[in-house]
This record gives sequence, C-alpha cells and structure tokens, in this order.
Amino acid sequence: MGRGATVEVNGVTLAYRRHGAGPPVLLVAPAAARAALWDMHQVPALVAAGYEVITFDNRGTTPSSTPPGPYRLAELVADTAGLIRALGIGPCRVAGSSLGAMVAQELALVRPDLVTGIALLGTRGRLTHYLRALTTATALAVRHADTVPPGYAAVTGMGNLFGQRTLADDRFTAEWLALSEAFPVAGDGPASQYDAAAIPDRLAALSAVTAPTLVMAFEQDVITPVELCREVADAIAGSTYVEVKECGHFGFLERPDEVNAHVVNFFDALAAPSW
Repeated sequence: MGRGATVEVNGVTLAYRRHGAGPPVLLVAPAAARAALWDMHQVPALVAAGYEVITFDNRGTTPSSTPPGPYRLAELVADTAGLIRALGIGPCRVAGSSLGAMVAQELALVRPDLVTGIALLGTRGRLTHYLRALTTATALAVRHADTVPPGYAAVTGMGNLFGQRTLADDRFTAEWLALSEAFPVAGDGPASQYDAAAIPDRLAALSAVTAPTLVMAFEQDVITPVELCREVADAIAGSTYVEVKECGHFGFLERPDEVNAHVVNFFDALAAPSW
C-alpha cells in the first residue's frame, strides 16, 4: 500500500504515498481521479523496475484539501512543484495522464530544475471547440451532480474513458458502472479540476520545454485525440511519440503492460542524479 502522509503546499494539504525505493518517479492523476488509480498497474510496474513511486491526490480530491474553485492549471502546477520541493525529490521523473499530463508539461516549462524527464499520457496543448464544450459541460454536471441521474453520468463517463474493446467486455463494464454509481464524481473539487483542464492554446509556449519527453497517445481516445497528442509531441523538440492501439483515454488501464513498458524504458534511458 505504500507509506502515506500529508504535506502543506501553497496553502493546501496534499495527501501522498511513497512506494518502493530507488530514483523517484512522481505520478500526477487525471481530473477527478484518485491517486489510487495508479496502484492497479503503474505503481507495481515502476517499483518492480527499481523506482520509488510517489502518488498524490490533487487539490479538490479528498483526502487532500478542497479549496473553493474554480482552479487554474497554474495552481496545480505550483502544487506539484511544491510537493517535489517539500519531499526533496527533485529533479525527478514525472508522469501524468490527461490533466496530470498537462500539469507535467507545464511543470517542465516553468520549473525545468525539478524534472529529469516527463511522460505524458493522453495530453493536449489546446482544445477544439467540441472539447472545450465537453470540458465545460462536464465541470457543470459534476458541480451539480445531484441533478444528473447517476446511471446516466456513469454510462456517459465510461464511454469517454475507454476504447471499443473494453466497452464490449460485459464483466468489466458491469463492475465499472456499479462502482461509478456507488461512488459518483461529484462536487466543487472535481468540477474545479475540470475547470483547470479548459486550457488556452499552449502549443507555442510548449516549444520551450527542454526536458526529455515521451508523449503517448491512445488510438480511440475521444478526450485527448491522437491528433492533439501529436501536436504536443511536434511542439516539444526531440520528444518521443508513441501510439497505443485499441484503447481509449484510460489506455493505461486497458493496455497496462504495453504502456508500462514504454514508460519504464523511457525513464530507464534518462540520465539522472544518484539517489
């Protein structure tokens, strides 16, 4: 389960856990997702590869603080930087998914001294009109979840997160939907994280990122489509681009062995200080 604790950063309390031993890897969670999401596949794989893995709940996800929103992406970046400094693990390897990936790429831009390299799973540097509408509508629905039938929220949410093969797996979908209905994503905290995901066009700014970068796209991702992931890879000079087939936005849960292999190989190749 790892070693859990809290730390005060930027006026908020962040709950984090440390797993294993070795060079540190910090994992940054997607919007409205608990850090425990990484425990299923990514934490065991990285620990087995010889890394210490640090996971944490972003502001807005309990047991971390939930200050009033909306949140700005810059606030989440500052939280992540503060956590790295407070734990004394910088510079370190950083991986994130979706909103977590956007945090990681901005962290590499504004605090290059804190990162050894970044792995961006399902990222983007801008929003299409549709994706801005989807992000805004999702924040609104989560903020007023008491007005949305939980079954509808669970089904539509699942359709955005997974690929076609997963959605055809009756056992998986039944279990996921039951879990989603029992523990709905609701309230100002997760909604404010979706607010932070409504980013302006950052592609020109991201061209200044110098950290080694892995961009991983998922073939059937409707939230961060492969075209938008490719734009980030093209913007960051020298980045590595990988596309994982037959999975959606949560491809790291659908195709964990392939995803983990790419991340571990990328991190293994990085030069880093000894720990």
